[in-house]
Amino acid sequence: MIELEKKEKEMIQALFTDFLREQPLSVVLSGQAGKDDFIRMRLRPVLSAGQVAFQAEEFRGKQAFHKNMDASQACAYLTELMGTAFKQAQAETEGWTASVLVSKKGKISIKRKPKAEIRKPADVLNDAWKSGLAHNRKKNYILEEGKAVPFLVDLGVMTKDGKIVNSRYDKFRQINRFLEFIEDILPKLDRSRESVILDFGCGKSYLTFAMYYYLKELKGYPVRIIGLDLKKDVIEKCNGLAVKYGYEKLAFYTGDIASYEGVDQVDMVVTLHACDTATDFALEKAVRWGAKVILSVPCCQHELNGQMENELLEPVLQYGIIRERMAALFTDALRARILECCGYRVQILEFIDMEHTPKNLLIRAVKQGGPRKDREELQAVLDFLHAEPTLYRLLMEQDD
Repeated sequence: MIELEKKEKEMIQALFTDFLREQPLSVVLSGQAGKDDFIRMRLRPVLSAGQVAFQAEEFRGKQAFHKNMDASQACAYLTELMGTAFKQAQAETEGWTASVLVSKKGKISIKRKPKAEIRKPADVLNDAWKSGLAHNRKKNYILEEGKAVPFLVDLGVMTKDGKIVNSRYDKFRQINRFLEFIEDILPKLDRSRESVILDFGCGKSYLTFAMYYYLKELKGYPVRIIGLDLKKDVIEKCNGLAVKYGYEKLAFYTGDIASYEGVDQVDMVVTLHACDTATDFALEKAVRWGAKVILSVPCCQHELNGQMENELLEPVLQYGIIRERMAALFTDALRARILECCGYRVQILEFIDMEHTPKNLLIRAVKQGGPRKDREELQAVLDFLHAEPTLYRLLMEQDD
């Protein structure tokens, strides 16, 4: 918490007063000034019961809370939060943008910049109605809010009338984000034959059921999906739900992907949050199967942390948390490069927002023809780090 002088508070209040009067679009407060779980706040105009109000969306921990205010209440609310809860603000109206920074000593810096073109108020109002400024507007998700999906109801994400359970909204967003990745690779799935998809470490299988529902029920693709996990009770429950919904081409088995021999060929392999080198064994199996698509969200990348040695980097690697994070990033980057050496086009994408989990990187690999990436560059990086990751040993050394 930072104590602001009266003059500084008046400057901030004047800025927010102008913001709320001059065709406001949004303001975001960030940069925690305190030690509580108040991470970020976003305020925007909404139409509620035919009246313009200002809705604050408070991000606290893993939850979001909303409240509506009139202009005077919103101004007091924003002014109070600066310094006490947040050190930064970004405001945008139709005519200008502004940023506010509060220093540790309570001094403020306000930068205000006009936009190139100021639109007429009538145009702004019309666009607001067209874009759904209404308080209850829906976001465009692949699985729609308000439309009950049986497996989401049974898994506690939705109510029977299709409303999202507040405490499970992050899971709903995660499922839809995952389906967006699936949507991108649809051209790689052959409609003329049955595609086999294997989900390793499926757990409660939110995403496995979502894949089946999206591909088979909504899109009509001929697919067979297999879920693997080591927990027998979870597998039994998932099989029971699959029978209940009539998902004939969805089955779950107890087992490990490294020893699974139930199929000869797999078209897509999904591995989410497999711990440490379990991800490497899953990726190796996917490559051996010749999988057209691999979707992997790694977890707990410990191996490289114990291997990395580099005299040049030693001054920064001596800090434990820095070493741990660098090792995790290097691990996934090396995995991506190894897959490229095996003939895949690879992207590393953000799965969900960092505010929900730091384990949010997804490796998406799509098999392609043509020349593979040069292994010499990969080897140079490994030599530099003095490292030999499991996936390299499984795919590179064994093929030499």
